[in-house]
Amino acid sequence: MMKKYLGLVLLSLSIGLLFLSCEHQHKKAKYVFYFIGDGMGHVQVNAAEAYQAAIQKQIGFEHFAFTQFPASSQVSTFANNRLITASAAAGTALASGKKTNIGRIGMNPDATESFESIAEKCKSMGMKIGIISSVSMDHATPAAFYAHQPSRSNYFEIGLELANCNFDFFGGGGFRSPEEEIDGKPVNVIEEAKKNGFKYVDTQEGILSLNKNDSRVIAVSNLTEESGAMRYAIDLNETNLQLSDFTAKAIELLEDEEGFFIMVEGGKIDWACHANDAATSIHETIAFSNAVDVAIEFYKAHPEETLIVVTADHETGGMTIGNEPSKYETDLSILQHQIISSQAFVEVIRDFRVNLTGDMELDFKHMMEIMDWYFGLGNPDKIPLTEKEISTIKKSFITSLYTSEGKEPDHAYHDEEPLANLLNQIMSDKAGIGWTSYSHTGVNVPVYAKGVGARYFSTNIDNTDIPKIIEEIIAHGVH
Repeated sequence: MMKKYLGLVLLSLSIGLLFLSCEHQHKKAKYVFYFIGDGMGHVQVNAAEAYQAAIQKQIGFEHFAFTQFPASSQVSTFANNRLITASAAAGTALASGKKTNIGRIGMNPDATESFESIAEKCKSMGMKIGIISSVSMDHATPAAFYAHQPSRSNYFEIGLELANCNFDFFGGGGFRSPEEEIDGKPVNVIEEAKKNGFKYVDTQEGILSLNKNDSRVIAVSNLTEESGAMRYAIDLNETNLQLSDFTAKAIELLEDEEGFFIMVEGGKIDWACHANDAATSIHETIAFSNAVDVAIEFYKAHPEETLIVVTADHETGGMTIGNEPSKYETDLSILQHQIISSQAFVEVIRDFRVNLTGDMELDFKHMMEIMDWYFGLGNPDKIPLTEKEISTIKKSFITSLYTSEGKEPDHAYHDEEPLANLLNQIMSDKAGIGWTSYSHTGVNVPVYAKGVGARYFSTNIDNTDIPKIIEEIIAHGVH
């Protein structure tokens, strides 16, 4: 009887020890999603959530799934040599865990040493790597994960590094500067990438048909701009490929037993905020959230092996909810009447300039009809205008169309057509959105995390901490 009792005790003890052993095993992240909203501060997120509630005639916020993650906090963003950072220095910090000077890509402050990014480290661990962005692949944030250049303006050199790297998937935008001469001979980044084993696809049909037999891929949206960026989400329709589609395709191609690391950048939140274009910024943030939702669906099937981190490189525009013209009132729902980005509207203005009749009153009448169509401005059922507001618009119209040839737009940032800028201001004023700048600001940005090791993102951290934490969770795991 005693032997039987001792046997039961030993069995219970062994089961208990086994349980304790399992409890203390290190869980490692096998699948990692790293989402970066360029220019996306707390208010960009709040405004998009408030807009979603407003168009349903509700006061408050219709929350994104990622803002409900179990771990969240804020991140400091300063560069090595400046409090208000920029995308290259911030991207380098988010990629490598090290501070650098403004303009550097994956290099130390004096550009004498290259930093190894978290993506490069994951590749050396055997993981598949995907880099996705709505801007060009040679732009600052995506570049920080694979390139090492003293200047972010070295677009061609950055592109060559992409062409010769060993990553597995690039998706979204194309290249800003794909071709230059070396030793008097033209060299094309895309052709170099093909020589290195990449399959290059730039049609919607071709991208959708990609499968696991396509081992290394560069998938470029068929709707890219001269800058190499994808078009703004507000300028696309439901049949066009969005950031979420590239995220889904990356998962499909990269999922295997070795795991993957996928960085997804919502790069044009920043561009819209540089232009103080509230509606376009909100649509970009929603498109970014939709991409995160794709990762969340993957997480549901792999909850014990997946980590999702969502953050930003910096805030842009000094955006806020509330402004002087609207006092304490807001009506973000009016932004639903805007169906074009201010950047695209600049092209409308330029086309209009070519076809002026010479009759200023008639031309202004036609322009008001165009503004009604694209913005709802002047329409009594959408956004009525006072006589004073119409007069202000007319003065700007005359400046843009009759006394100025206009300037070539900076495709990345603030548009220089006076009329386009005025319409951005009017839409923000009426919605109740305020701006302090056309540039970056130095405020902290949010971070949200879900999955393996998410709790380590529940305290205030610096941008350099994020890749360090991710690396620790991948390489060594967490209790």
